[in-house]
Amino acid sequence: MPGDLDAEIERLIACVERRGAVAAPIRAEEIVVADWVRFKCRYGCKGYAKHLSCPPYSPTPEETRRMVANYETALLLRFDGDPAHPDLRPEDVPEDFHPFFHDLIVWVNGTVHALEKVAFYDGFYKAFGFGAYPCIYCETCIPEECGGTVDPSMKRFCRHADVMRPSMEAAGMDVFATARAAGWNFSPIPCENMVYGRILHGRITSIGLVLLE
Repeated sequence: MPGDLDAEIERLIACVERRGAVAAPIRAEEIVVADWVRFKCRYGCKGYAKHLSCPPYSPTPEETRRMVANYETALLLRFDGDPAHPDLRPEDVPEDFHPFFHDLIVWVNGTVHALEKVAFYDGFYKAFGFGAYPCIYCETCIPEECGGTVDPSMKRFCRHADVMRPSMEAAGMDVFATARAAGWNFSPIPCENMVYGRILHGRITSIGLVLLE
């Protein structure tokens, strides 16, 4: 671990800010992991079993709890808005909205991975990142191409294994509760007539995480 921890964390925060996001240090013990979170993936999310970054391929809540217990410090990252759709209206969102948010997902997950890499080479050799949303680096993921759930060993064929990371929610982290540890309070975006995906505005807040040490 680097000698001057506070100075190194400030340097990492500056790296995040240069990419247009905000970062705040939290204690690892403030990361909330709950068993109910993956039920939201399993029942209700159109991305379930379609991406190797998502359940059932991502870490279980119990695996995540055990991993987080190995850390003391983390950086929570906040991304405000969607760079490609700043004036989003519900009628703009297609039924298959995952590709529609391509730029947002790349911004979030690309920043998380970049920060993990910088932290690693700065001496935080245990650094590991968690992004948001399903992975978007390929037009279609291996499970989609195979037409259904695949054996987890298929991860070895991932075309972007170096940058693909699970999202916080895919690993069982309660993003809303964890964000409160950084003083960030936000609510789900309302949808037109409560229809899944038809969000009323583009003021999206996305959250990522990088565990340090």
